This record gives sequence, structure tokens and C-alpha cells, in this order.
Amino acid sequence: MTLSILLAPDSLKGALSATAACAAMERGARRALGATPCRFTPVPLADGGEGTIEAFLQGAGGTARTATVRGPLGEETKAQWAILPDGRALIEMAQASGLTLVSPEHRHAARASSYGTGQLVHAALDAGCSALLAGIGGSATTDGGAGALQALGLRLLDEHGAELPSGGAALQHLADIDTSTLDARLAQTDIRVLCDVTNPLCGARGAARIYGPQKGASPADIETLDAALNHFADVASRATGRDLRDEPGAGAAGGIGWGLMSFCGAQLTPGIEAVLEATNFQDKLESADLVLTAEGSIDEQTPQGKALAGVARAARSAKKGRGVPVIAFGGAVRLSGEALQEMGITAALPLPDAPLSLQESIARSDELLADAAERALRLWLCGSQNAMT
Repeated sequence: MTLSILLAPDSLKGALSATAACAAMERGARRALGATPCRFTPVPLADGGEGTIEAFLQGAGGTARTATVRGPLGEETKAQWAILPDGRALIEMAQASGLTLVSPEHRHAARASSYGTGQLVHAALDAGCSALLAGIGGSATTDGGAGALQALGLRLLDEHGAELPSGGAALQHLADIDTSTLDARLAQTDIRVLCDVTNPLCGARGAARIYGPQKGASPADIETLDAALNHFADVASRATGRDLRDEPGAGAAGGIGWGLMSFCGAQLTPGIEAVLEATNFQDKLESADLVLTAEGSIDEQTPQGKALAGVARAARSAKKGRGVPVIAFGGAVRLSGEALQEMGITAALPLPDAPLSLQESIARSDELLADAAERALRLWLCGSQNAMT
């Protein structure tokens, strides 16, 4: 009998791509399995952030394209996007306005702009796409999507009628919004935003307070940005006649979720569900004996729409409810066994096998993930053999 193992990780941010994680898990598992006949099926995943384009192209096919856009701090950068086999465009905010495009010492949450993401949307419209998927995870910005909307023609004006400069902090000076110049093609475009969070735009769980620090925001920046986003929403509600700041996901990716909903009629959807559908993940589960998955950290955010939670949910319902066991790996595992079981995860192992600094863990992530997969498979095989005796 051939053992069938489905490899379905997200990327380990800053350490391994999802594709590299698949290779590491397979390498470690093969060491444990030895001569045991086995078949590995790699399915690199993403939840709307970094690696979303790669996951779609590998799972569903399509054509990759490249555009030159304005990066988070105004620098010119090359960003990939794609046209899927069904004609939909797929853009990834991390490619144009991502945190990984800015070195930690240069991160500037108050000034970072999503303009480049709007340029990717514009490129898709120019290519004739009337339906668009936008993965918005991993952003460097906290501007409510202002930059992206300006790239698409929206005019954000101060009290003197001048265009606002880039960045979320500038929104505190917003006096008027001119929607008449917004690209008319957006009204006929179906935009689905792939995100993995449910935060509102402002407040204690808003974009600035929850995600600002990782983008370089100081405590003073956070206060400024939260107030600026709230003011942006006030002015926008007068311009559009609707107030969406408290909608789940409005605070995604520095508030671009709210911006695209408010001015482009976009709908938000869990990113991992779209990727699982595109990769025919449920069908692949029907022939699997075991699923190996991974992400950077298995913590309280994991059940809230992260890729690992989507994998576990799909595996639990597979095979007419009998399910497929799931072993998960993370740079850290901070959930209790009970919480993991509720998600549908059989076991979760941290990558480090000894006390390591974060820098060393990242540098050795490929080796550590392979070793963790080997340990897990040896234990799993032991349990399987005992169950058969």
C-alpha cells in the first residue's frame, strides 16, 4: 500500500516560501519513511498575502505578468500580477506595497502608501479584465487604501483644494473627496478582496493599533493614524452615502479593505478559501492519508482565517466526515492542545529543537522544518503501527 501525503503549507514569512516549505517537509518525511512506498502531493498555499500569486498559478494555472509600480515609500519597483485561466486578474498587494519591500530600519507607517497596488488594478483594467481578485496581506501601509484610490483617479483634497501627499498621516488634513475622476471601469468590475482578518478600520482593534507597530509606527504614529483613518471615513461617508468602517475586514492591510469596499464596491472574502478552491484542495484530500501543513507562527490569530485553519477545516470534513489527520509545524506553537483539536489539527510541532534566537531560527528554517517533519512522521508511523497490532 502506498502512503499518500498532502503537503499544504503557507509561507513562513521572512524565512521560506510555501514551495520551499513543501520541499523541506517532503525531505524530512522521506527520511522517516525509508523504504515505505509513498506519494507526496505538494500544494503551496496562501491566505491573500505573500505567495498568493504563486499558489494560484501552481494550483489553477494562468499567465504571470509584471508591472513597474510605485513602492510603499515612492521607490520604483517591479510587481508581478496574473491573469487566471477564467480571465480574472489576480493582484497581490505584497508585490507592490508590501512590508518586505522596506527594510526594518526604513519602515515608516505614517508615510507608506498603497499607490502601487492601485497601479496594479489599473494594469488589470487596461488588460481588459472585468473581474479581479486582490490579495491584500503583508502590506507596509496604513492609509485606508488612499494611495491605491488616488492611482485609480480618486482626488483627495485639503482645505485649499490641493491633492494630499502620500501616506496615512496626511489624511488628517482631508477636506473633500472628488469621486468624479475615479476610473469609470471600476463600476463594471467585480472586485473580490482576499483577506485573513476581521478587524474594523479604527479603534482598539483597528488597522493602526493592531498592525501599525509591525509597520514601524511609534505610539504617537498610532494615535495619528487611527485619528486620520477615522477622519477619512467621516469624509468618505459624506461623499458616498455609506459608512463601512465597522465592517469585518475594513481594517485589513492598513484599511485598504475599507477603501476598496467604500469606493469600488469590492467584496471581502477569506483568502484561504479562494486558494483552496482554486487548487481543488478538497478533491486532493479524498486520496490523502495524511496532511502536513505549516505557517510562521501557530497562535491566537491562526483560527481567525489563516491558511492553516482553512486546511484543518477542509481536512476534517473530507472523506464524508471521516476526516484526514493533520500535522502542523510553526516557528512557534502557542495554542493549547484543546484549541488545536477544536481546529481539526491532530498535532502541532514547533520548528526549533533547542533554544534558538529568532535570527538563527529564520536562517535555519529549511533544515528545522525538514527535521520537524522527520520527527513527526516517525511518531505518526509508530502510532499507526500500534493501531494495527
